[in-house]
This record gives sequence, C-alpha cells and structure tokens, in this order.
Amino acid sequence: MAKAPSWAGEGARAYKAPKAAWPGVAVMDGTMEGSEAVQRATALIEQRLAQEEESEKRRGATTRKLPMDLLVLEDEKHQGAQSGAVQKVKGQERVRKTSLDLRREIIDVGGIQNLIELRKKRKQKKREALAASQEPPPEPEEITGPVDAETFLKAAVEGKMKVIEKFLADGGSADTCDEFRRTALHRASLEGHLEILEKLLESGATVDFQDRLDCTAMHWACRGGHLEVVKLLQSRGADSNVRDKLLSTPLHVAVRTGQVEIVEHFLSLGPDINARDREGDSALHDAVRLNRYKIIKLLLLHGADMMAKNLAGKTPADLVQLWQTDTRHALQHPEPGPEQNGLEGPDQSGRETPQPAPAQPEGSEAAPSAV
Repeated sequence: MAKAPSWAGEGARAYKAPKAAWPGVAVMDGTMEGSEAVQRATALIEQRLAQEEESEKRRGATTRKLPMDLLVLEDEKHQGAQSGAVQKVKGQERVRKTSLDLRREIIDVGGIQNLIELRKKRKQKKREALAASQEPPPEPEEITGPVDAETFLKAAVEGKMKVIEKFLADGGSADTCDEFRRTALHRASLEGHLEILEKLLESGATVDFQDRLDCTAMHWACRGGHLEVVKLLQSRGADSNVRDKLLSTPLHVAVRTGQVEIVEHFLSLGPDINARDREGDSALHDAVRLNRYKIIKLLLLHGADMMAKNLAGKTPADLVQLWQTDTRHALQHPEPGPEQNGLEGPDQSGRETPQPAPAQPEGSEAAPSAV
C-alpha cells in the first residue's frame, strides 16, 4: 500500500482550530475575560438607561411649564399644539437612530441572550416609571393649617378638591392668580376638572377672567380638548367669542389644536365662522395651514368663506396652492434656499408666510399642562 505524502502528516500536526470570531463565544464558554466584558457592557447599558430616564424626567418637568409669552400663541397658530404623543414618537426615533451601535456592543460582548435580558430589564423600568408618573400624589384626608396661593393653584391642576375647599373656606379669593394672571379656573379648565370648576364658579370665580395673553378659561378648555368644560363655562355665561391678544376666538384655538368635537359644538351654536384674528386669518385659514382635514370639511359644510383674504391677501385656497407648489419644488430640489421656498419667503407685502405644519390627527393634540 502506498504511503501518504510526508507533507500531509506535517500539515495535520500543524493545523490548529481557528479562534472564535466573536468575543461572545468566549463568554458562552464561561471564560473569566468574557464575564468581565459582559459586566462592562451591562454597566454601560444601565448607565445609558439611567441617562435617558433622567433626560425624560427633565423633559417632563419642562413641559409642565408654559411660558406666558406672545410667542406661545404664535407657535400654536402656525405649528399647532405639540402633544406628549408627538414628543414620545420623536424620542423613540432618537433611540432607534442610536440603537444599532448599542446593539453591536451588546452582541460583541454577550450574545443575543444578553441583549434579550437587557431589553426585559429596560421594559420593566419603563413600566415602573410610567406607573409612578400616572399615580397622582395622595390627597391628605384633612387639611391642617392655612393653604397658600401657590398650593391652591397647584391643587387646581392636580384635582385636589380638599385643598381648594380649604383655601376658599379660609377666605381666599377664587380669582387668585399667578404672575401670568392665570387663575385656578384657567388651570382646571385645561385639565378638565369639572368638580373643581363648579366649586370655583359657585365661590364667585370670574368666568371670563383674562390672563396676561387675554386668554379666558374658554380658550384653555379648548386647548385641553374638554367639551364638557366648554359646555359648563357656557352655561355659566362665558363668552364664546372672546378674543385673546392675537384676536383669536375659542373657535380659532379649537381648530389649531385639532379638537374636532369642540369645533363641531361651536359650529352648532352659529358663531361668526369667518371671524378674523390679528393677521386676518379665519378658522378656515388655520385649518388649511395645519392640514386639519376633518375640520376643513366641517367649516365648509357650515358656510365658511373660501374666498376670504387675510392681511397678506391670501385665501385658504391660495394656501393650498402655495403648499402644493412648495411640495413640488422640494421634491425637485431637495435642498432649496430660503429665497426659493414659496411658503417661507416674504410675500409681496413683506410679511412672512408661515409654512404649513405636517398633518396631525384631529383631537389627539394635548396642550401642555399648566403649572
């Protein structure tokens, strides 16, 4: 029998198994080095999760504060209300953008099993944080001692009836307001606390009290999307056509914040559907600018003037045409300059024509909470 070539034996003795391509294999084999790598990765993930939770808490705290400046109303008019749901989607998008590198780190040091365990921990932390944030602080059974104005106004936001009753029983004014002239009636209207509203009104609260931006409780109820509050205020004599500093009616505010039911309620009462704000815009102008499709249909069915011109000489139909022109130009030229944008550049009157906001579902826009 012929013998195998000598080089075959040498090659067989010289062959060594290749090293694992992934450090995760070493981890699964239980080596000390792999375990330390998994611990480092776990610590890194926990640190990043803690940073994200801290940033979310800060964002939640800042959304509770509403700066009372005219720019707030300007942003609402041209961009619509920014809801918590929209902010959450944006946050999820940021997480998705950074998740690829994070996932690679986890797989490199611990494998898929480690990734699954870390995801479970993260979801559990989110559930616990959400449950904690949704549970309001318990209201004391009996209020001892005086209640100051700040506590009274905060109680109107949190729905603490006993604090409200104690403040009023001690002789406090139902029209007590903060530095922005926002009363408990404004705050409770935004949050939809009907019982507190009834108590305040029975105690002499001024139903059309105007804050620093001339907004009444009716404006704030429209922002909050609380139809029952709107009806309650109307039953107590609230003016449905009152104007704020932008000369906006509650109908304007309901349109901008996408409150379809409230818009429908106002239209059933026969208001001035073509009322103009400071820039000459009607509710239909605002609905077209913010792409409130259902509200546009409602306004047209109730006789809104399609040919009404604002101070820039634009009708609602003009805004649609400008929008279409700008969209077509954006598709043809992905990076247009400000002077090429038909909706962002100044028009013939020199006034900046606002850019329409993306489509937002009507009725889903929650206004930022008052402090």
